[in-house]
Amino acid sequence: MGMPTARPNNPNFSSGPCTKRPGWNPAALADAVVGRSHRSAPGKAKLAEVIDRSRSILGLPDDYRLGIVPASDTGAMEIAMWSMLGARGVDMLAWESFGAGWVTDMTKQLKLEDVRHFEADYGLLPDLGQVDCDRDIVFTWNGTTSGVRVPNGDWIADDRAGLTLCDATSAVYAMELPWEKLDVVTWSWQKVLGGEAAHGMLALSPRAVERLESYAPPRPLPKLFRLTKSGALNEAIFKGATINTPSMLAVEDCLDSLRWAESVGGLSGLIARAEANLRAVENWVDRTDWIRFLPKDPATRSCTSICLELPDDGPEVPARIAQRLEEEGVAYDIDGYRDAPPSLRIWGGSTVETSDIEALLPWLDWAHGEGFQSAAAE
Repeated sequence: MGMPTARPNNPNFSSGPCTKRPGWNPAALADAVVGRSHRSAPGKAKLAEVIDRSRSILGLPDDYRLGIVPASDTGAMEIAMWSMLGARGVDMLAWESFGAGWVTDMTKQLKLEDVRHFEADYGLLPDLGQVDCDRDIVFTWNGTTSGVRVPNGDWIADDRAGLTLCDATSAVYAMELPWEKLDVVTWSWQKVLGGEAAHGMLALSPRAVERLESYAPPRPLPKLFRLTKSGALNEAIFKGATINTPSMLAVEDCLDSLRWAESVGGLSGLIARAEANLRAVENWVDRTDWIRFLPKDPATRSCTSICLELPDDGPEVPARIAQRLEEEGVAYDIDGYRDAPPSLRIWGGSTVETSDIEALLPWLDWAHGEGFQSAAAE
């Protein structure tokens, strides 16, 4: 086929940091509280606004705490695990690299003794029915590097005795989360919101707060991990008093993203945008014989990190396609994650326009067919 003529208006399809919201430019940061303390009245107001707007858009239950913490989603998860785990046995679910990383943390860093692993290869989910909800459960909602998400929270018991700790960084704002099933939820600004990196969000249920206030972990906690003072929850963290100094430029950028999210219909609008992106890719895959989804079960396909494999091609082909399209300025950063099987990974989160996804797809056909094969013939 000939080279397509239409190009995506925005070629940024990275899975993190993800593309900015449509129409973004640096002027969006004009109202940032720069050169002022984050503990000044306007600084604290901006931080509290991030929390309040996030709560409202997500429909977070009134009795859940929500705070801004250091070091992105990774920091939020580490804080939760180091502060809470060890009171009960832990069931760990992993089906891609980030979930596997939490297993490593629990066994080699925290050195927890009672840990059960339920793991699956890329493209699959573990048997969710194996978990014991009277133990703590740690899992990712959406596998960013595999494109496999859990289809729902039905497997989590309402009357559980353990806590559920959920890394939801590439799911929040683009997927429905059953908050009543989740005790600890973490995410960052750099995924579905298209915000800047290095800041994480930590949501806690009342049960998680009770764990923090009743359990003293048998390990030293760095200052950046401490959520309690004298055995009680440090409520100031959940009102915008961050543990360390945040970037007020990043805070302003997050607020801009949240305002945009409200303008497109809030959570339902954000979910609809991401699901439309997935449908566009699904329709193309259905009529394309050289590519298929990495997730084996359609019910587990992610609408944000859309992962595709090339079953009949050599392992070098996805990277060559990604490089060719980057050279053309058509798509940036769509090669699969380094630990994943050879694949393509297209971010379909809510800041991506479906028209850009639709414009990209013929270029994939071109790069695979004429672009790759002619290069191979040479």
